[in-house]
Amino acid sequence: MFKAAKLGLVGILIVVLLAACGSNSSSDGSTNKSTEKITLTIWNNWSGQDAKAVAMRKILEDFQSENPNITLEIEALATDGLKTRLRTAAAADEMPDLFVMWPGAMTKEFVQGDLLQPINEFLDQNAEWKNNFIENALVDFTVEDNIYSVPMNLAPSSLLYYNEDLFKQYNVKVPTTWDELLQAVDTFNANNIIPIALGNKANWVAQSTTFSTIGDRVTGTEWFLKAVDQSGASFTDPEFIEALKLYQELGEAKAYQEGFNSIDENQMLQLYTQGKAAMVINGGWAVAGLVNTASEEILNATNITILPTVDGGKGAAKTTAGVVGTGLGVNKKLSGAKKDAAMKLFYALAGPDGQKATLESSTLISYNLELDPSKANPLFIKLTELMKETKIVPVYDSKLSSAAVEAINNGLQELLLGGDPEDIAKRIQAAQAGAVN
Repeated sequence: MFKAAKLGLVGILIVVLLAACGSNSSSDGSTNKSTEKITLTIWNNWSGQDAKAVAMRKILEDFQSENPNITLEIEALATDGLKTRLRTAAAADEMPDLFVMWPGAMTKEFVQGDLLQPINEFLDQNAEWKNNFIENALVDFTVEDNIYSVPMNLAPSSLLYYNEDLFKQYNVKVPTTWDELLQAVDTFNANNIIPIALGNKANWVAQSTTFSTIGDRVTGTEWFLKAVDQSGASFTDPEFIEALKLYQELGEAKAYQEGFNSIDENQMLQLYTQGKAAMVINGGWAVAGLVNTASEEILNATNITILPTVDGGKGAAKTTAGVVGTGLGVNKKLSGAKKDAAMKLFYALAGPDGQKATLESSTLISYNLELDPSKANPLFIKLTELMKETKIVPVYDSKLSSAAVEAINNGLQELLLGGDPEDIAKRIQAAQAGAVN
């Protein structure tokens, strides 16, 4: 847990954000008409050239132009860098005014560290917006009946992207079972094609994009949630050891290119877009990157499916790990005109217009908006159709404690290079038990 300084009994001033009399909502979610000069700091992970990042940066630019009294100090980092920076800032109680954060474990830890302020009042004043999120979208941003953010996207984290041209060229079946996946790996290796591109330098990638789904396939969701709570299940249980051993088979089969722990997620996608890899396992967010960086030839050849089933596994088959998506955290210390300005920016990014911009950037959303097929990239249409029949199960790093996430991420790096599954399981169990008990 974070050792953030408590703010004691200082009350939070509730600022009424309704538009002029009688209105329940406003076009921008606030009534900040002040000409007072205000500076807002915002940290985000919109640093890349994917369509989502480009769309969010455009909203920030437009907001700055339309609100000359509000100066934005923007810090954009890659996802792993942002997570590290946030945890460092949390430990020192030096959070920015607004920041991209993750639902589930991170939100709960920030609340326990007294770092966030709830947005219930703001949501209630914009009821039409609040009530248009998909079912249960706000659950993982809710702690003890207080809502701390809303999802700005929808993030299935574990999908199999594959090059149909390469599959046809080498007569490989798109894998629907674990054995078929291993057979595909063997065939591509025999033809000097990287079977699956992996960039696990930022060590969350293997866990989030692949192992979370494999783990669920083997153990089932109910077991995992019990292990998270340390209530009737342990990460040293046989089923979890089996999941680790199953994933290790990919390392033993040389499913990934050499040096996979030395390159990042962007370099991983480059191996795929350059035609050097037949497959890449990544989240739904990868489509926004592919449509902006891949050649027309690669885009036309790319299809998407879920990870294969596991014979005898306890988990459901038509699933992918994932979360409702990242949200914006609001610093607990904000009040008055500065809080007004922050909530206005919050609404610009996460309100209906922000959700529409996200959807149009080939990124799934947790908000009820219809996709216009005539304007959507064909690959994104494939993704939306796939997700209509695919259930999302918990991604490990949205539920586990920070210590256990670090243990499993580091452990999977070792596992793929021949590490001992039982030893890795013991470390994960010790970390989670220490955080829960």
